[in-house]
Amino acid sequence: MSTSWGTGHDHLYLRLIIIMWFSVHKEEAPRQGSGAAKASCSVPFCERVRQIASGFSRKGCELAPLIAFVGCDGAGKSTVSEAILSWMRESRPTELCHLGIQSKTIGEALVKLPLVGRYIERMIALNSKRGNNAQEASNEGPTTLAAVAIYLLSLRRWYRYQKMMALRRKGIAVVADRYPQVAVPRMKIDGPGLASVPCHNAVIRFLARREKALYAYMTSYRPDIVIRLNVDLETAYARKPDHRYESLAIKIAAVPQLEYQGAPIADLDSREPLADVIAQAKQAIASRLADR
Repeated sequence: MSTSWGTGHDHLYLRLIIIMWFSVHKEEAPRQGSGAAKASCSVPFCERVRQIASGFSRKGCELAPLIAFVGCDGAGKSTVSEAILSWMRESRPTELCHLGIQSKTIGEALVKLPLVGRYIERMIALNSKRGNNAQEASNEGPTTLAAVAIYLLSLRRWYRYQKMMALRRKGIAVVADRYPQVAVPRMKIDGPGLASVPCHNAVIRFLARREKALYAYMTSYRPDIVIRLNVDLETAYARKPDHRYESLAIKIAAVPQLEYQGAPIADLDSREPLADVIAQAKQAIASRLADR
């Protein structure tokens, strides 16, 4: 059985695994004493999936509203979601949760590592030039270490999702910047990273199954409304010049395919004046939450 441990990027992925491991446990530390958190972890996966987006927690209590903002980088998710956060706080307790993988933040942490930071920076730059689809095009799939790193990124998203759900169970509304989905199996579009890659060994197949379980749980709860911000490629690139043009094009093409288990979606054109976009988002949210 081939294990594919020996590519030139394995050192990069190994360091990513270390950073992700400590990041996950650091974020989870405040919850270790929480009985609710322990109870959540003890619930069988099949029981979790049966709680399909009813709007109620497993304790039978109504969950606080959840508004999700999705779209390509440069569509204005952070800007509009922060404006909506301030607006919603005028009428109810509300918090903002980021449910992306934040790979840029992790990359910056890797680059700051002593002794090896410069080497990692060169490796990240080299990997970026290769493009997101290089492995898929060659039908090679990820190495074992790369698959572990991808799984840990999904696990980190799951931990953030659990924190978000804890807020909703406490009666705190949530504005989510990004939201997990399974319609498009691409991690940078908030989907699973191992769903559509070739799995050459048992370790990667196991990780792919576990990642699928994480996303099945996260997508079993529907947002009250999804605000899908649409943008053209030139505008997105003008707003995010540090992003790869080809990568933005892939994401923009995928945005219309995103769906969230039947959750209502409001499509907004983020090329319009910011004040108009925010006003349209407020109108869609107010209409949806009128009886909440």
